Amino acid sequence: MMDFQIDAWRAWAPGLDSDEAWQAWSLNPVRVADGDTQPACEFLPAMQRRRLSRLARMTLHVAWPLCGESEQLPFVFASRHGETPRTYALLSDVADQQPLSPTQFGLSVHNAIAGQWSILRGQHGESVAIAGEADTFEHAMVEAAALLSTGAPAVLVVVAEEYPPEPYRDWIDDVPFSYALALRVRGIEADNSKQAGARWQLRLEPNRGDDAPAAWPHALQFVGALHQHNDTLVHTWKTRRWIWQRTP
Repeated sequence: MMDFQIDAWRAWAPGLDSDEAWQAWSLNPVRVADGDTQPACEFLPAMQRRRLSRLARMTLHVAWPLCGESEQLPFVFASRHGETPRTYALLSDVADQQPLSPTQFGLSVHNAIAGQWSILRGQHGESVAIAGEADTFEHAMVEAAALLSTGAPAVLVVVAEEYPPEPYRDWIDDVPFSYALALRVRGIEADNSKQAGARWQLRLEPNRGDDAPAAWPHALQFVGALHQHNDTLVHTWKTRRWIWQRTP
């Protein structure tokens, strides 16, 4: 069981980059047109922006405002599928017997975005990149809880997925559109009367049922719960049952 507080959060998807847009989506969740839309990331110089993939731009766009200018915060990057467009492009070059770009290869690995975050923000602390199953979001929160337990004042958690290239879509069926969610989380202090923010408890129980997969990725369902001020949210995956409970 984990208790934590969400001090701030930010989400992005094509056409969904404001509280009002996400509020409307939470009332009527639908697939949005993906296309090539990506965050501008104007807080970075043009040369640095050009080196970022779309997934990296999404990640930095949601995470950047949640970290103070001089703060050093642990960073957890979570993505079940990672850089699928970049990986597909590299595999296509191999199939066409074209030379591979060392830069593109280096940026395709799963911890590359966490590394880019550390470099661009001048972060010297822990950074973690994880990939799991459909409950990757919850596993990212477990990682954050572990970092908080070692004394971190707060942790940045980002869950991001990019809509996969067409050849992958028969296998990757849990990314309805590209999205990124960033949470700034911290532990609950003994005297939390002065703490502002949503307080949550997350616990894991065995799942003994045969539940259908969630209609939407867990991170997107959590965005909906935040907007609708839901007190309880249950996510199941295989033998795991994750229970989110808002606490006073």
